[in-house]
Amino acid sequence: MEDCIFCKIIKREVPSSIVYEDGEIIAFRDVNPMAPVHILVIPKKHISSLVDLEKDDELLIGKIYTVINKIAKQEGIDEKGFRVIVNCGEDGGQEVKHLHFHILGGKKLGVKICG
Repeated sequence: MEDCIFCKIIKREVPSSIVYEDGEIIAFRDVNPMAPVHILVIPKKHISSLVDLEKDDELLIGKIYTVINKIAKQEGIDEKGFRVIVNCGEDGGQEVKHLHFHILGGKKLGVKICG
């Protein structure tokens, strides 16, 4: 956890463009955006990946989705639509081992994998 870039962002050891923060969640703009709006929403509690969630995390994950809704409205992407992505594990494309939710929007997004 000491070398986790997202934990360093939470501790303000690494600069970021924060768009939302409360006691449990922080959201910031991705440094390599894949869309006009690309925001990462993460729990402040270090959870390595989706498969590491525990029963006690259910309320936190529900709150994250409420925050995603708030951010989508704040960013003006709620009406036309947006995508929320969670990558899990190496084969799933997870690069940072701290659970995070990508919000992508602001343009017509490419081909979807599932529908």
